[in-house]
Amino acid sequence: MSGIYLHIPFCRHKCTYCDFTSFPDKLGLAEAYMACLCKELELRGRELERETFDTVYFGGGTPSVIDPDYIYAAMKQIVKHFHLTKNPEVTIEMNPGTVSEKKIATYKRAGINRFSVGLQTAIDSQLEELGRIHNVRDYLYCTSLLKGENFSADVMLGLKGQTKEDVRKTVEVAAWSGARHISMYALTPEDGTPIYTDYLNGELPDADEVRALYDYGYALLREKGYSRYEVSNFCKKGYESRHNLNYWRRGEYIGVGVSASSFFYGRRFTNTFDLDEYMKCILSGFLPVVENERVEEKDAKFEFVMLALRTAEGISAERYHAAFGSDWREDFAAARKKNAAYLTENGDRTCIKDEYLYVQNHILMDFMEN
Repeated sequence: MSGIYLHIPFCRHKCTYCDFTSFPDKLGLAEAYMACLCKELELRGRELERETFDTVYFGGGTPSVIDPDYIYAAMKQIVKHFHLTKNPEVTIEMNPGTVSEKKIATYKRAGINRFSVGLQTAIDSQLEELGRIHNVRDYLYCTSLLKGENFSADVMLGLKGQTKEDVRKTVEVAAWSGARHISMYALTPEDGTPIYTDYLNGELPDADEVRALYDYGYALLREKGYSRYEVSNFCKKGYESRHNLNYWRRGEYIGVGVSASSFFYGRRFTNTFDLDEYMKCILSGFLPVVENERVEEKDAKFEFVMLALRTAEGISAERYHAAFGSDWREDFAAARKKNAAYLTENGDRTCIKDEYLYVQNHILMDFMEN
């Protein structure tokens, strides 16, 4: 199965850590942009009419900042031009400061059945420091509207002055609110973002401090019944993100919208990052692709291993053989031998041991150089 990703690049305010393609000053272009996005869906649907898609994901930016009728229209376009499975997973990202009862009702009517809510932290002063437009009360109001629904909460680690007590409070708020899935990930200061200055000045927790916060949060989540199925993702039984699992299993996906990336038929391609150029291309009847390359077999094999080792299910020798016609244990014999102490094998599966999963990047370097 494959996934569909739609990039909604608008937001009310750019967060201090945000390095994504988003435009806080161009919300007035949302209607025209979404019309172009719907046209791109039509063009892509013609190309992929024989394919079946299992997931749809509205990301951003802040998809919940635009008129919900635009989201509804995009879903109608997807249903019209793509073949979806009987019960597709359809997710929308939401900032708690932009939701309303009407918006959620419209999303549900459109077929959205999973909601990704950006909590980040349950400490209001930290939310303000990050440039978030919501507070904890907004989050609790948002999740009260989602009572009984399948929703995920984001939790961020490595914030300025963040303590274990802050992490405890955040995890408890996310769990208490009814989140069936929690993404807990470390802040990555990117060059060019405002928070990068804090990083350069040594004002953010170092790697060891973030690791300690992660281990503490992991223990809390485990106590509350959340299982880790990928290094940064935890869920109640049966509530894994199917869309993200498709990425980690190196499944195919099509991305529509400005800056959206795709992987299909062995090729990776990316749309332009320029909003005006994107809309001009679509209005002229052209797909706005600026990068398009075939993934060579060596790179494909590493991607398979790298992505699989991020997950609790690990590498399936059978799936690897089905994809490439060879045994991954032979293809990566040197790296596998060097890292044997960090790996565990159970029949067909090879995983990074639980206690080393958070630092898997150091292990994966050897597989890259294999």
